[in-house]
Amino acid sequence: MALRVEKALIEGTHLVVEAGTGTGKTLAYLYPSLRFSLITGRRIIVSTGTKSLQEQLFYKDVPFLESILGPLNICYMKGRSNYLCRQKLQDMHPASLSGAEALHFKIIQEWAETTETGDRAEIAALPEKSTLWGRIDARTDACSGKDCAHFLDCYVSEMRRRAAESNIVIINHHLFFTDLEIKMKAPDASVLPAACAVVFDEAHELEHIASDCFGVSVSNRRVEDLILDVHKGTSDADRRAEVSKVAGTVVDRFALLWNAMPGKKEPDRIVFDGRPEFVVARNEIYSGVLSALQLLHGVLKSVAQDDEAVASLVQRTGQLFSELRYLMESTSDSAVFWIERRLAAHGTALNTFIQATPIDVSEILAASVFETYDTTVLTSATLAVQKGFSHVRKALGIVDAEEIIVPSLFDYPTQALLYVPKDIPDPRDDGFFDSAKAHTVEVLRICHGRAFCLFTSYEMMQKMHVALKDALPHPLLLHGTMTRNELLYQFRTTPHAVLFGTSSFWQGIDVQGEQLSCVISTGFRLLCRATQFYRRASKRSRTAEATGSLTIRFPRPLLPSSKGLAGSSGLLPTAACWSCSIDASNTSTTGIYSSKACRRTE
Repeated sequence: MALRVEKALIEGTHLVVEAGTGTGKTLAYLYPSLRFSLITGRRIIVSTGTKSLQEQLFYKDVPFLESILGPLNICYMKGRSNYLCRQKLQDMHPASLSGAEALHFKIIQEWAETTETGDRAEIAALPEKSTLWGRIDARTDACSGKDCAHFLDCYVSEMRRRAAESNIVIINHHLFFTDLEIKMKAPDASVLPAACAVVFDEAHELEHIASDCFGVSVSNRRVEDLILDVHKGTSDADRRAEVSKVAGTVVDRFALLWNAMPGKKEPDRIVFDGRPEFVVARNEIYSGVLSALQLLHGVLKSVAQDDEAVASLVQRTGQLFSELRYLMESTSDSAVFWIERRLAAHGTALNTFIQATPIDVSEILAASVFETYDTTVLTSATLAVQKGFSHVRKALGIVDAEEIIVPSLFDYPTQALLYVPKDIPDPRDDGFFDSAKAHTVEVLRICHGRAFCLFTSYEMMQKMHVALKDALPHPLLLHGTMTRNELLYQFRTTPHAVLFGTSSFWQGIDVQGEQLSCVISTGFRLLCRATQFYRRASKRSRTAEATGSLTIRFPRPLLPSSKGLAGSSGLLPTAACWSCSIDASNTSTTGIYSSKACRRTE
């Protein structure tokens, strides 16, 4: 694999590699990339599926190479929301904080005095769901750029300077595609430095992450953030009362819209196909929201003539107006429109999202990635379908590429076990949770803990954690109560621990030996979004069928289930895994697992 990666870099070609568990694919692409960059002086970007994988690369694999080769010029970049804004921290009034936020402020303030990177991942004691962090991070919306007093010692600016001087820059897919979207609108606004090649690890994630990044979303959180910045950003005392009054109207009108949205007022995701009928039936509410946004845009535009800092608020308000109209009024059949309600970080409040996700991103990726970079390397443990890559090539718009399959060294039939409960109810039934709880307790007792319990929603994770807290003798760790790194450290060093986590723990987690002997996944909700895509794609395919170009792709969101076993060497040599789906005895999910040739029990 390393030789093929080096060949692709030298010849300027694309390469697609399925590298099974235990093949050492990270070093197989990292070393030749580093060698090529050092010899030619050309930069290479390495993009991973998650921040966890990104950190594993930088803090584990890079030091290993440095122990052999000496100091290397490699850095990592994350999205701006991962970094502290010095100005926001300075402007924060601790006296206005109470409870957990006051404690978090003290922790952050002490850390800020010593950190060199400003990366929140360094703060082990700060819960992942801290509500304070979102008010002091360095996201673009409220950034004043070169006008900021801390521009020269800004952590984001320093991150960019390090990247511009590095041979290898390690990022994650979300940052890559977010930056790509920015470049498509404003070529000079790119965050990432120029590079000749990109290596995509966990490349099976590319299609759906690209779809998310190129999609459109309006939520109550986005509206609340805008209004908060409007209140803070209006320095003209004479106009502040006027702006605040209009901003309050926007909040009130949106509250009516969120309440009128179809679907149950509980965590859920539903297709929003009845948008035209909704707009007609709720026209007074919808028109009221648009009018309020137009009024706010006009007032802010007037204020911006005397206050340049308000200009970004004008742009954000206009963009919110345009994107809301697209979501509610578009007749495009190239996207899936849906509503999602999620539990807020704390309490029982719900956040509401109206979203549109493109079905096909192949043309965008073909033009912006595979025709732009000299070389791209795509690798994952689950890329091929029936030992071929036609599926991923069509989905991503790859016209010409070399291909290679490197089999896993593990003996799945003797080293792995899949347990599929046949008697578990439909997830929509009232009895599902109690049945899932009983199976989970039984499996954890057999395995003496030493397990990950993985969920596709925070609410299910939290509910199961509470239910099992007093039912098991094992230490329980909960995703969100600390950073991922600290959570994994606690799991590795605590005998018989059980970690309750969400999707970010599906892959890129390295826990070797018997400490992680079992993965329990309630993966049924992975089907939800896949089904929506399938329905919409099927409608489009009926037109394509008439022209002889019919293709219906198998939903990619199911693949994380198989990654739970096939993509994690930390599970082997002893592993047990069970999956709950709508019909666990005969769904496609079971087929994916059994195709890996591991032993199966029911």
